[in-house]
Amino acid sequence: LKGRFSPVQRMPWDVAWGNWSIENTPGYLFFDTMSRVFSPYVANPLGLNPLRDVIEQEIDFGNVRACKSMELFISATNVETGQLRVFSDGEIDLDTVMASACLPQLFRAVEIKGVPYWDGGYGGNPALFPFFKTAATEDVLLVQINPVVREGTPKSANEIQNRIDEITFNAGLLREFRSIAFVKELIAAGRLPHGEYRDIRMHRIDADEAFKDLSASSKVNAEWAFLTY
Repeated sequence: LKGRFSPVQRMPWDVAWGNWSIENTPGYLFFDTMSRVFSPYVANPLGLNPLRDVIEQEIDFGNVRACKSMELFISATNVETGQLRVFSDGEIDLDTVMASACLPQLFRAVEIKGVPYWDGGYGGNPALFPFFKTAATEDVLLVQINPVVREGTPKSANEIQNRIDEITFNAGLLREFRSIAFVKELIAAGRLPHGEYRDIRMHRIDADEAFKDLSASSKVNAEWAFLTY
């Protein structure tokens, strides 16, 4: 219901034409321009982050860490080295979750033990390599929400930036796909020690067709009608 009162709303003609993207709305244009001109250290000097309050209220991280029936991996990108850091088991807490969702244009880097982190998508979106050694299953289901293929040449400034972001966030995943294929070849050829690596079977649900008409701006559309579309 709160989405109904969001300052970022579709314009009447977008509603009439069934367009769920909101890049032409005044609220989104202002928000997008501000994020490109001012860093979060300037635009948000107090470091406020409503998402942090919601996650802290809704998730009991003590129970998450105590769970032994399944494994959870959360990744973040080390700002200083550019390397991916994967947190698991007893490391999972509010800070690791916030680090994994820290888009640097919007939020300050999240420091964990003195190390600044940004969104894990820059290094792996998602990280798949933990499944080679630690996971009990050999089947991995990937639900991908960023389109890999988007036909046509982007021409507007927003379209170009959106496509750059999609390519950037998919690059790590595509590298991991190649690594998985290479490891599977080595396993099949008997060139890896028996039992050291799992012969992972990848299953993928992609969003290329479903999301082909949606721009990146739709990710901040909080309308209930859109979320249940």
